[in-house]
Amino acid sequence: MSIRTTTTLVALAVLATGALACDTCAKDKIVGKAEILGNGLVWSWAKVDSKGNPIAIGISMTETALQGLPGKELMPPGPEPTMEIMLELPEKIKGKPFTQVGFHWNPVGHVPEGIYNVPHFDVHFYTIGEDIRTNITAVGDDLKVCQKTPDPKFVPASYILPPGTIVPRMGAHWITPSSPEFNGKPFTTTFLWGSYNGQPIFWEPMVTKAFLETKPNFTEDIKLPQAYEKPGYYPTRYTVTYNADRKEYSISLASLTPQGIAEAKVDTAAK
Repeated sequence: MSIRTTTTLVALAVLATGALACDTCAKDKIVGKAEILGNGLVWSWAKVDSKGNPIAIGISMTETALQGLPGKELMPPGPEPTMEIMLELPEKIKGKPFTQVGFHWNPVGHVPEGIYNVPHFDVHFYTIGEDIRTNITAVGDDLKVCQKTPDPKFVPASYILPPGTIVPRMGAHWITPSSPEFNGKPFTTTFLWGSYNGQPIFWEPMVTKAFLETKPNFTEDIKLPQAYEKPGYYPTRYTVTYNADRKEYSISLASLTPQGIAEAKVDTAAK
């Protein structure tokens, strides 16, 4: 290991301690382990109300994480190079219903051409574990498993499953044709939804690097299903924000509300 690499790792370790300390000391916020991203860090977190119920989950990254990101030449070979970082959600809220976050950096984007082929991040908030993801090959018999669609009541309003959106280790990606990028507008941020074996498995904000660099304060309502297969706390909005004081970007599922939880009491004032 070079002196430069060692120095960089030490600097990032110090950065991690400082960046996460502010989150950890907040009574309403719990954080996951930080991972190196570019010249900075990325980590998962959850906000909880006074009763310990999750009211928001998300990822944050330091401003420096947008610098030094690997290009396609440093990615594994393939038509759509991507770098995946798996972020475990804090233990206190895991399985309610979200379990982990698949964070992807796509230096040249991905299909469809002319829509999503720009540098961007995919943030998959999964309701399944790594054991299931590992078995999603999207070939042979498993391709048929991927193509199984959930009961329509579990699919968010107006979402459809177009061809060519089934991906190994992820499953099927559903889109809504009313999204701006499918109606003549440039892609900046959008929201996808995922399934596998006829079951909902992820909720996914996608955000371009260029949009983050505008230091946004963005919030949008999420199109919701009629019903939820698993009991838990589900989002009604998602956010993409920049904190100037902390020099951090955040992408979150917000305004989590209880679904299928008997006598759930949520401190709505904390949202």
